[in-house]
Amino acid sequence: MSDLLSVTGLTKRFQSGGGLFQRPRAMMAVREVSFTLARGEVLGVVGESGCGKSTLARLVLRLIEPTGGELRFDGTDLRALSPAALRKMRQRMAMVFQDPYSSLDPRFTLAQILAEPFAVQGQTPPDPGAMLETVGLPATMAQSHPHQLSGGQRQRVGIARALALSPDLVVLDEPTASLDVSIQAQIVALLTRLRQDRGLTYLFISHDLGLVRYFCDRVLVMYLGAVVEVLPRADAPPRHPYTAALQASAFVPDPAQRRTLAALTGEIPSPFDLPPGCAFAGRCPRASDLCRTRRPALDQGPHPVACFHPLKD
Repeated sequence: MSDLLSVTGLTKRFQSGGGLFQRPRAMMAVREVSFTLARGEVLGVVGESGCGKSTLARLVLRLIEPTGGELRFDGTDLRALSPAALRKMRQRMAMVFQDPYSSLDPRFTLAQILAEPFAVQGQTPPDPGAMLETVGLPATMAQSHPHQLSGGQRQRVGIARALALSPDLVVLDEPTASLDVSIQAQIVALLTRLRQDRGLTYLFISHDLGLVRYFCDRVLVMYLGAVVEVLPRADAPPRHPYTAALQASAFVPDPAQRRTLAALTGEIPSPFDLPPGCAFAGRCPRASDLCRTRRPALDQGPHPVACFHPLKD
């Protein structure tokens, strides 16, 4: 499979403060992230809250501007595009947001919501009823408003809107996080069917390790803005202690299959004041003096990991 998306050294720096009584402070929300995404692939991105997953998603679509790095979509440098050219390119990229209610305009009917992407691109919208039926909703709901829908129905509308212009890449920012378990299963089944029917490529962001193992082909593991491991298969054994801790924290219904791991200790470093070595060293049971003074690089082997003392496969 050829690469649809190529990301090299992507970085985002935010600055806060700088008022009358405050010094400006800077943080690296995303630090030199590199990866490729092949056509038809589902790439998962996991990590604790605040690790930079959602920022990465918005950088990939240029919803926010990177501080540094390179973004190539189907061979085109996204950072070099003019606003008009980027708007046209966005027909091939879409995003499904985490909160299906706040991402939909409450004043619009579903028909108006689904027509909006076409209005932005200067195109005539198709029948909204047919678009709703694609995601398992009745066509008669086209004149309904978001407040009249359940959470699962609203997320289906968000998916229908994302697919309106037949994109190649869909970024899914925790699309099941606010839904109950039974509705989550329905949404995942819908996304799987749409991927098969339309040949879609997904960048799937989630905190649910069980769902990631089921749904994704490969997995990026992020910690404080940086990629610390790339699992070549979603079910591959972890090599980084942080990934092992994440997997051990996932609930497994069968007690015989549960693994025990010593609880992580120590504090998460402030993103405004990262330590000179590995950012995870203060919480890692395998950390050495080397880890506290030097930052490990992500190696380029078949199972990339940024760790001086990785676990065995």
